[in-house]
Amino acid sequence: MGLLSGLEKFGLKVSKDIDIFEDEQENQRGKGGENGDTVKVTEIPPEESLILEKSVTCPICDRVFRTKMVKSGRVKRLESDRDLRPRHQYIDTLKYDVCSCPECGYTALHRYFPNLTRIQKKMLEEEVCATFRPPTEKEPAVYDYDIAIERCKLSLFNTIAKKGKVSEKAYTCLKIAWLYRGKAETMESDTEAKELLIQQCKKEEEEFYRQAYEGLVKAVSTEMFPICGMDQGTVDFLLAAMSVHYKKYDVASKLLASILTSQTAGRQMKNRALAMKEEVVAELRKGKKLGEKSE
Repeated sequence: MGLLSGLEKFGLKVSKDIDIFEDEQENQRGKGGENGDTVKVTEIPPEESLILEKSVTCPICDRVFRTKMVKSGRVKRLESDRDLRPRHQYIDTLKYDVCSCPECGYTALHRYFPNLTRIQKKMLEEEVCATFRPPTEKEPAVYDYDIAIERCKLSLFNTIAKKGKVSEKAYTCLKIAWLYRGKAETMESDTEAKELLIQQCKKEEEEFYRQAYEGLVKAVSTEMFPICGMDQGTVDFLLAAMSVHYKKYDVASKLLASILTSQTAGRQMKNRALAMKEEVVAELRKGKKLGEKSE
């Protein structure tokens, strides 16, 4: 199964062995109350009440269509995951990060959707729009994870087709990985079949996470900040967290040190970096002791 499997239904020619960063490689070669207190029960609002539809003009076919977006004033931001995956009360906002034209198939993350060069438009017309088949299903009131992942994969395919920046490809891969994480978190492992589905989600998350990590490392060395709307301190922290995930503690240590000595990083970011630094140092010491014992 390829990374972008499932997009064939749109009429797109998706290679099973697609290399997301192929063009860059070519360029490089060439809770309850206490003490009896009354606990206030908060009614969970329906997801539909937390989103709105906004009119958008497609920069390729000029069609005006409606796209779903989260009402920023209605959602409460919660503590993010260590790798900065955003969390919000009652809704996963990541499901609504993509804008997709239902007529021609042009799809991108909201932040990138309006910005196309003349050459990119031509490439998208040839690689996407020429063979795109509009979905026959009725647009749902809200997106589940399967639809959100499909839309994000379509965004990645478009980014590859238009030869977008390494950072845009990597950031889209990261969004897909986070969506798979969210999907796994909402599934119950009360049967063997469901447990297998959860493990499959985690496998897919890991595949896209690896692509995101490798892409962001390339982007930092070839692009100017801000990258994907993130300043250097934020990108360094994200890469440090991802490096810890891959047990690359020496890399994480250098990135965290850069944040802690930065003149521009905020206090909250430095506090998070310091907490992670303690964990990284402990792992480095543990690895050093194991190395000494094996000698």
